[in-house]
Amino acid sequence: MITLDLEKYTYYLPDERIARFPVEPRDISKLLVYKASEIGEDRFYNLINHLPQASFLIFNNTKVIPARLFFQKASGAIIEIFLLNPVEPSTIISQVMETTQSCTWACMIGNKKRLKGKLTGTHTIHAADDLELVAELTDSEKNYVRFTWNNPELTFAEIVKYFGQIPLPPYLKRDTEEKDYQTYQTVYSKNDGAVAAPTAGLHFTEKVLFDLVDQDIDYDFITLHVGAGTFQPIKVQNVVEHQMHSEQIVFDKTFIERLARKLNFVIPVGTTSMRSLESLYWFGVKLLQGQEFFFIEKLFPYEQAEAVSAEAAIQAILDYMEAKNIEQLIGETEIFIFPGYQFRICKGIITNFHQPDSTLILLVAALVGEDWRKIYDFALENNFRFLSYGDSSLLIP
Repeated sequence: MITLDLEKYTYYLPDERIARFPVEPRDISKLLVYKASEIGEDRFYNLINHLPQASFLIFNNTKVIPARLFFQKASGAIIEIFLLNPVEPSTIISQVMETTQSCTWACMIGNKKRLKGKLTGTHTIHAADDLELVAELTDSEKNYVRFTWNNPELTFAEIVKYFGQIPLPPYLKRDTEEKDYQTYQTVYSKNDGAVAAPTAGLHFTEKVLFDLVDQDIDYDFITLHVGAGTFQPIKVQNVVEHQMHSEQIVFDKTFIERLARKLNFVIPVGTTSMRSLESLYWFGVKLLQGQEFFFIEKLFPYEQAEAVSAEAAIQAILDYMEAKNIEQLIGETEIFIFPGYQFRICKGIITNFHQPDSTLILLVAALVGEDWRKIYDFALENNFRFLSYGDSSLLIP
């Protein structure tokens, strides 16, 4: 049984160090640079100056959806329904976002005891054309909610844009503002489905992306739809007992082919990209073991007696896709990366500064070892801004 004491991976974060709003423009954020145990400071727009020439950056192009839906009953009671993951007509997020007329989601429900019967929300698109969205609790135990709407030309992605609200992290302790609909998305966001932004990417501007191209730093995109579990603090003393959330990841075959040629120095942008890439490796291991189901259990990596090379794992995936004649790979991961984990794909990370007692601190500590505390002490002592709208770091052990 693996044990890991939570107290060794916590720190004190003063409330005033939490960034409630982003800086403008995005790329003037501060950048902490950690390389081979040395720490320095710069601005994010100078990122290109600190990347190894052979770097291959991986971005998560998921797009945050307005996942908080509010309904008002005739009594005046407000019911909040928070979308978690789709159930019908598919569990594949991209497909459900494109459905019309109806779909069912597993949800978190605020004021659930007042939810009886159907809830109806209306939104006026044109003077004589009211759009109606109906929510019905179909499974009280699993919190399954079926949504139907009266305009068959609109997809669910369009529906939530009319009725929903962008779900800011709870630690920001403020209401969503109009500007958040832009600032809480990366400039390269594309695929609807996340309920939280891959915040490491919020610092990138078109100019920074152009600098990468200009200096021949290659990059590509994967999709991991960030779930609400990303905000869940660890509440058990032995962190290994923490219940990890499962998230859906999507890889195109063309991406995996490029990755196979670029394994020398892969740097994920954000913890979601890192979890996706490492999960991809372990799917390759499963294939070599004769398993074809793409679900990476949280402790699967720690249960393997022997490792295979990254090249062999990625090639196994490409052989599998070729044999099955598929161009896109969709899987689920609840991988838990904590100290003791051996990275198979990633050589570093670009990431923000994370909450105490979080799985993300453990991921950073897995990468840089005990220096994680030195990094965070430096950030606290030098007025770095923390969490989703905070500053950035480039960590290369």
